[in-house]
Amino acid sequence: MNVFFEESGSFKAGSVLSKQGNAFQVELPGGRRVKVRAKDVLIEFEKPAAGDLMQEADAIAQEIDLDFLWECAPEEEFPFAALGADYFGDKFGPAERAALVLRMHGAPVYFRRKGRGHYQRAPQEQLQMALASLEHKRQQALVQQAYEEELKAGRLPDGFKGKAIGLLTKPDKNSIEYKALEAAAAARGISQARLMLECGGIASPRALHEARFLSEYFPHGIGFPAVQPGEFPEDLPEADVEAFSIDDVTTTEIDDAFSVQHLSDGRVRVGIHIAAPALGIVRGDAIDAIARGRLSTVYMPGDKITMLPDNVVDMFTLGEGGLRPALSLYIIVNRETQDIVATETRAERVFVKSNLRHNHLDEHVTEESLAAGTGDYPHKEEIAVLWPLAQALFEKRQQARATYGLKREVQRNNDFNFYVDGEHITITPRRRGSPLDLIVAELAILANSSWGAFLNDHGVPGIYRSQRGFGGPGPKRTRMQTTPAPHEGLGVAQYAWSTSPLRRYVDLVNQWQLLACVQHGVTAKLAAPFKPKDADLFAVVQGFDDTYTAYADHQRRMEYFWCLCWLQQENRKQVPASVIKDDLVRLEEIPLIFHVPGLGVHARGTRVMLEVVSIDELTVETSCRRLHVIDARSASASVEEDEADEEIIETDDLSAESEAEAQAEGAAETSDEPRPESTGDAQEPTEPSRS
Repeated sequence: MNVFFEESGSFKAGSVLSKQGNAFQVELPGGRRVKVRAKDVLIEFEKPAAGDLMQEADAIAQEIDLDFLWECAPEEEFPFAALGADYFGDKFGPAERAALVLRMHGAPVYFRRKGRGHYQRAPQEQLQMALASLEHKRQQALVQQAYEEELKAGRLPDGFKGKAIGLLTKPDKNSIEYKALEAAAAARGISQARLMLECGGIASPRALHEARFLSEYFPHGIGFPAVQPGEFPEDLPEADVEAFSIDDVTTTEIDDAFSVQHLSDGRVRVGIHIAAPALGIVRGDAIDAIARGRLSTVYMPGDKITMLPDNVVDMFTLGEGGLRPALSLYIIVNRETQDIVATETRAERVFVKSNLRHNHLDEHVTEESLAAGTGDYPHKEEIAVLWPLAQALFEKRQQARATYGLKREVQRNNDFNFYVDGEHITITPRRRGSPLDLIVAELAILANSSWGAFLNDHGVPGIYRSQRGFGGPGPKRTRMQTTPAPHEGLGVAQYAWSTSPLRRYVDLVNQWQLLACVQHGVTAKLAAPFKPKDADLFAVVQGFDDTYTAYADHQRRMEYFWCLCWLQQENRKQVPASVIKDDLVRLEEIPLIFHVPGLGVHARGTRVMLEVVSIDELTVETSCRRLHVIDARSASASVEEDEADEEIIETDDLSAESEAEAQAEGAAETSDEPRPESTGDAQEPTEPSRS
């Protein structure tokens, strides 16, 4: 005897070896033996053989007309055999019985299982809805197949137009477009992004890189709602100075300017004037919400996404030719010793006479021209006063760094400016540590350090950057916190970012706190927007640190991307480079760092000629191989440079393009090996260039 039975939701047939009570010992066609309960047996039969029955039943089941079967079925629950005579007539043997079970069980749209061997037909309305859904899925499958075939043929389906970027950034993985793209890319053996590029779904690798960043950090777009900043106080005093700024030619968010006044006793009064948007923005208002949502301006070659709306920037930027609201730090300096004998902080309106540009002045304002007093350029006398002051401030910081066991800051590398015109990239070198760089950097560090102490003296919390090694060797931890602590890398007792309030939210927060100190004096702690131990201030610190790092990572990636574009644009098949460590090299003409497998063992600083083997702008990768050594370095020179490079740069960037300040904030977290995506020495975290 044979039996047809149900086991774990599937149906099987086998030969009965024995029966004990309510259980059968059954041998399946494959030889496996199983114990089957009598209640699970649906059909008992002698012929055909168990294996033959299943084959015949499968064939018959495929021919059963489900619509007719549904019409024959009663509305109430019924055993499967009840339909057998109506459908099969006299030919209702074991194979037909098994086929009927298989067909009904495999069509839950038509028949619902109500127990072993019992079914009930689906209500007509539900059946029609289910069939419509199945038809829709079938049609969708056909469309998906058509999409897949077009993609594999290198054509962009019409249904993909306007959706391509979204499929690569924030895809709906249940959509037929994504499923077709995934299947086509797998069939072609390439990534989805590369397939879309080949089909014309994305205009260029650049468009994809930018779209991925925007989808992550600006999912609602980069536009601003219509907002209007409040007017700054009408009684804001007017400063009796003429200030000037020093920035790159492309800079529009001019945060800082300087002034010099000669006093009767031979001393000078130097003013550090910082744009004061905090005078027109109130904590919790609409503009504050925008700034807190973005936390920083995003810089990348050829473009930027500002933290504040254009009308707010235009109102507070220190543009030349007018009175601008500013928070000013005045220092009285003994010109003979360059010692600072007094300081004062004021909120006022400052007349900005000139916006000087590095691009126009760097070649004229050199150490040699300053020493000789030669050259003709705007604000020559003021710069001549600020230059020795900056040098003295630098030396004082080096002495302080020495007390922490740190070496002097070393300037060795060029900075690079990126200028993008359409798809054409120009990369120009600019020497780090120029006099203008040093002036801007040292005055920025002085302001941030002095104002950090100013907040602490008034008992007002602020946001500080601290860096401490706790007396031990190894890397120093840089962190943001709400209480003052030494920044050993800079050689200052405390350091509070306060000099870029137009483009960093931390600086705007600190400016609110500083204004409270200026306006309320000893009661500032009660009037400041953020009170001591304010939980919201801690939230600002955490959110800013994460976001600022992500923005800087995007800038570095896009700089790397444009470096690869430059190599292709200039058709550079061979490029000179210098060895950093092991197989890591830095190109000499552009700020590109990467690994060269098989480079060999060379001392640091060894110059080599590389052959560019491949460039992939989509994955932002390049492959090179060594052709020959141009100039070998001695092992002793390599050791000296390794030691000098142990301290990694942290950037504050009062003047966005100033890598002197980047160097000035040295001794941040160390790393033996910069990331290949980086376009310069490993940094913690780098301040984006505003080029």
